[in-house]
Amino acid sequence: MVLEYAFELASSSIRFGAGVTREVGMDLAEMKAQRVMVLTDANLARLPPVARVVESLRENRISFALFDRVRVEPTDVSFREAIDFATDGRFDAFVAVGGGSTIDTAKAANLYSTYPADFLDYVNAPIGKGRPAPGPLKPLIAVPTTAGTGSETTGVAIFDYTPLHAKTGIAHRRLKPMLGILDPENTRTMPPQVAAASGFDVLSHAIESYTALPFQRRPRPERPVLRPAYQGSNPISDVWSLEALRWVSKYLVRAVEDPDDDEARAKMQLAASYAGVGFGNAGVHLPHGMSYPVSGMVRDFRPPGFPVDHPIVPHGMSVILNAPAVFRFTAEACPDRHLVAAEILGADVSRARPEDAGKILSDRLVAIMQRLKVPNGLRSIGYGKSDIPALVQGTLPQARVTKLSPRPADEADLAHLFEESIAGW
Repeated sequence: MVLEYAFELASSSIRFGAGVTREVGMDLAEMKAQRVMVLTDANLARLPPVARVVESLRENRISFALFDRVRVEPTDVSFREAIDFATDGRFDAFVAVGGGSTIDTAKAANLYSTYPADFLDYVNAPIGKGRPAPGPLKPLIAVPTTAGTGSETTGVAIFDYTPLHAKTGIAHRRLKPMLGILDPENTRTMPPQVAAASGFDVLSHAIESYTALPFQRRPRPERPVLRPAYQGSNPISDVWSLEALRWVSKYLVRAVEDPDDDEARAKMQLAASYAGVGFGNAGVHLPHGMSYPVSGMVRDFRPPGFPVDHPIVPHGMSVILNAPAVFRFTAEACPDRHLVAAEILGADVSRARPEDAGKILSDRLVAIMQRLKVPNGLRSIGYGKSDIPALVQGTLPQARVTKLSPRPADEADLAHLFEESIAGW
């Protein structure tokens, strides 16, 4: 096998500042947009972030249509609904106002309305054909209202594929928004439970990308143009991931416990984008790969604080519930990196042995999870040991991310990790 010798950095432009949402109309006017699709969900459609966007569009005489039927934790069905709306509307630009669900839905609507295809054509293999985006997409401006997914910086759109009860996605650099507008005013409406789940997503993004398989240990693609977005850890992604982790360590608890802490909310929003740049180029691994069946197979769990009308496991929650077990497992592959992460999160590693790295890091994660009242393991959201075989089978198709684990995990390893995650402490 010929190994990779290079890595690339790709990211969206970012604009940060309290009140910058009012500039979105100016941006669209500058690019001479004629008809814009604004995407959001039914709850946010009634709240100030969407009102600010609409006001800016009207002030700049931008014609737009509002699509407010984004599903929290989207599915192939909800993606198709947005795609049909975009196709019929013949839009030349898109604005997504919301969390990762909304931004990912906008990416899919942009792709399929610009380059129509069978739905599974662009979906990641093995569920879909994994075809790349054929060419440039229309401008997409992302206005995040949470501090979690970092979707405003990445070329990934995640959804539940309902026929298989499995999570998968679409991934290509061309899906990246052209601009992410980070306005701390837009996170004021975020409930504490949403802030916690979103923040744990940032936390895991940062650690996973920093501990991912190094880029030079990946196989080299046949042509450089085929180099994947998720390339493995590298010196540039490390910078973004570690800075994101430092800010999460300092500001996550503050942002959740005091929604009026403006500094903490602003720093968590930036941390989400920093981590997005990190994992958007390095990738994530087992916690995310294992999270997809956890959220995709949900039965009747409805998390408190989430304004939804259907059972969901919030993405950040589904990720962090598996993370302590995973990092105990992966630490032997790169104990130094696991100890760096643990120290940033507040652990004393001055006398730590390499063989203790996994436990030290997982203990710090559990302490934060307990502080922010995360459910105690998979059993608390409706899963038991009898579900482990199905959870393992749901993880196996996620090779695009699981292969980035610094320590390979086979079916038996995955079963053991899920068993250890049934109860977190």
